[in-house]
Amino acid sequence: MEVEELNASQFVNCPPLMPWRQFANWIHMESEQETVRGWIDKGYLPTVRMGRHRMVNVVSLVKSLLEQEDY
Repeated sequence: MEVEELNASQFVNCPPLMPWRQFANWIHMESEQETVRGWIDKGYLPTVRMGRHRMVNVVSLVKSLLEQEDY
């Protein structure tokens, strides 16, 4: 699955921030967590650092996905 294949409808009723490993599991990439980590390292997924933890900013991701649907 590529980042482009993510759909905003997947993010209904989700928390605003999610640990990146939990996010990987949530989008059914549990066996490819390092791919998700790569997306984060390349800036494909918006994140927030909270102490030692890297959290995916799900709100920013959903907003970006919704904006892309407008084109």
